[in-house]
Formats: sequence, structure tokens, C-alpha cells
Amino acid sequence: MELLGGLEKSSEKVRRPLAERMRPTSLEEFMGQEHLLGEGKILRRMIESDEITSLIFWGPPGTGKTTFARIMAARTGADFVFFSAVTSGVKRVREIVEKAQAARSLRSQKTILFCDEIHRFNKAQQDAFLPHVENGTIILIGSTTENPSFEIVAPLLSRTTVLTLKLLSSDELTTIAERALKDDKRGLGKLGLTLEQGTLRFLVECAGGDARRLLNSLETLSLIVEPDSSGHRIANRENAAAALQRSVYLYDRAGEEHYNIISAMIKSLRGSDPDAALYWCTRMLESGEDPLFIARRLVVFASEDIGLADPVALSVAVAAKEAVYFVGLPEGRLNLTHAVLYLALAPKSNSVLRAMNAATEAARSTQAEPVPLHLRNAPTGLMKDHGYGNGYKYPHDYPGHVVEEEYLPEKLKGARFYRPDGQGAESENVGQKTGK
Repeated sequence: MELLGGLEKSSEKVRRPLAERMRPTSLEEFMGQEHLLGEGKILRRMIESDEITSLIFWGPPGTGKTTFARIMAARTGADFVFFSAVTSGVKRVREIVEKAQAARSLRSQKTILFCDEIHRFNKAQQDAFLPHVENGTIILIGSTTENPSFEIVAPLLSRTTVLTLKLLSSDELTTIAERALKDDKRGLGKLGLTLEQGTLRFLVECAGGDARRLLNSLETLSLIVEPDSSGHRIANRENAAAALQRSVYLYDRAGEEHYNIISAMIKSLRGSDPDAALYWCTRMLESGEDPLFIARRLVVFASEDIGLADPVALSVAVAAKEAVYFVGLPEGRLNLTHAVLYLALAPKSNSVLRAMNAATEAARSTQAEPVPLHLRNAPTGLMKDHGYGNGYKYPHDYPGHVVEEEYLPEKLKGARFYRPDGQGAESENVGQKTGK
């Protein structure tokens, strides 16, 4: 029996998602991550020399973390064991280690244990890997979308190398999609699916650097487009929007329009126009922009263009970012709207930006300037004998908990980095010691 124009219903390949069927099986087929896989780069050298060490792959979904591990195992002849931190526990780790020990002693075969979403393991569970990574029983490759500095325990981090994967470019995603459309065995080639001009670009833009999302969209598109009288399936942007359950907007997340619209939102915020700022924010959301991208820009804006004129602005922006991450869409749009309106209406000051730039310039030009003796810590008698800490005035011993003191190096005495604008709450700082 046939399904979808020639693919056998009983075929295992049909039952597997397109993204899984099109998973690269070789380095030559792999797209992206040139900073890791390019000639002479770290991963390529590890694979070619068969000297693979334990690694943590950190990056967004759909960028090749699992595929990397499978290819490494295949190229080096290692036994590949897939392990999910969501569905498996420490008991499963022990079973894998026992088999790895046997493979190592009987066949001199390495075992690559790929732990998907390793950040889902708690500290005790992560600790279970330590002795086996240490003695080389397993080569651990963990994948995570979260910052390893916060989610992976320090002892495990010290025994692994963290490699950062990047979102795939539009060109790389386009190549992946074209391969899937042409491939008769693993892809959609037998369906005769053709995309009208602009349709593939639209799908690529909506994928947001995620190859899995792109291939899933293509597969859905192939199911909703009916064949014509000649058996061909021709899809347009409207079909693609239907497959994605999203309206069609002119918006290129990797191109000029992306930067034009985010620039328009920031400039509207800076100009204290809540309506325009909200309009541009909504345009991006309706076009499929990552809400966390918008939230990050709001966090930056809160310090760059408002600063101490309204110290609460940064808290509002950060809270919106956390809320969007926690709640997700569509409800998270409320949190972004809240933040956009607050930041647009807040008093504006760029004194934080100017202070940062001035301090940076001073720090770079005086990097060898010694810390004044009275500001140095003196934990030993020898340091005290050398004058460390001598003459330091403890502010809490003085009226108002403030004392006249010089805290800058000799070459920078009297320097001013922070100059309040006198806007909003910042007007209270004018004339204070911080403003000199």
C-alpha cells in the first residue's frame, strides 16, 4: 500500500519524522558550526585524530547537538548510547557503565554516552557521572540549551570541554530544505513538492535558525498541499502560513527588515512614544520573532536610555524577560506590552552609558596603575607592615556614613565618569559626591 505519492506506508522511514530521516550521517553532510567543524577546528581535529574527550554541547534546539555525537561515534567506532535526562535516572547510568567497562576490557571499544538535556539532572545525579568520566570508562557528551555555568555542577564542568553551537544561517537552512525536497529515499522527493518563489525563504525565516523546526514545517506543508492533475504539489506562502498556523508578514529575521523594525521600536521607546513602540513590538511578535530577543533588547534599553532617571525600569525589563521565559506565548505578550509601555513612559537619561564609556576608556589607559595602599586588604602582618590598609577611613564611623576619601588611583584623582542628567529620580543625585 502506498502513502503520499509513492512512499510505502509500512516503511519505517515514513513513520519517522522528516527531521529524523534527514539527520546527517557524516561530516560531509553536516551543515553549519564551521567554528567547530571547519578545517583545523577543535571538533574536526578530535574526530580525525580519534582523541575525543568528554564534552558539553551548549546551543539552541535544532543546531546539531545530537547529530554531532552520533557522527563522532560512527567515525571513531565507539559504542553510542543515547540517554535522556528527562526519562532516565542514575540506575540507567550504572547499567551503561557496566556495559562500557565490559566493552573496554573485552574489545578495547570506547563508549560515548550522550546525555540529552543534561541540565535536567540535579546535582546528585550529575555527580554520578564523575568517577566514570574521570577514569575514562565513558566519554560523556552532554547537550543543553541552558547556560552550563549555572546548570552543570563545577566538578563535571572541570572534567569536560564546553562547546557552543550557533543558530544555523539562512543559507544553511535553505540548503537543508532543498536537500529534503529533492531526496527520494529519506526526504520528500517522491511527492513532487515544489515551492513558489518566496515560500522557502518564508519557511527559513520562521524557523529561526532551527533545522528541526524547518523540516517539521516542510513535512506539514507536504501534507496539506493537494496534488494537481499531473500529480505535482505546488505550495505558496499562504500554504506555508497555514502549515505554521501563522499569518504572512514581510519580515526577515536574518535580514534588513529585522534590524529596521527593532531599530524603530528602540527609537520609539527613546522618543517616549508608547503607541509606536508597542506597534513595532507587536509587528515583530506577529511575524514570529523570538519574544526573548525583544525582551533582551528591553533590558539593554532600560540601562542605556533610562538608567538612574528611573531605577525601577531595569527591574521591570528583567521581570518581563523572566515572565516571558516562564509563561511563554501567547500570554507572555502581556508581559512584553507591560514593559514596553513602562519604558516608553519613563524619564530618559543616558548617563549610565556615558559613565560606562568614560570608565572603560580610563581603565584601558591605566591598567598598570596600582591600588592605593589605604584601599588594599591586609590579611597578614607582613602586609600591614608594608602599609596595606593604613589610613583607611571607615565611612560608618562618620556622620551620615559618608567621609571625604580618595578611592581612585593616583593618575585618576578627581576624574568624573558619572554625570547625572537631572532627569526623574536622577535629579536627586545632582550635587552629591557621586556627581562631584
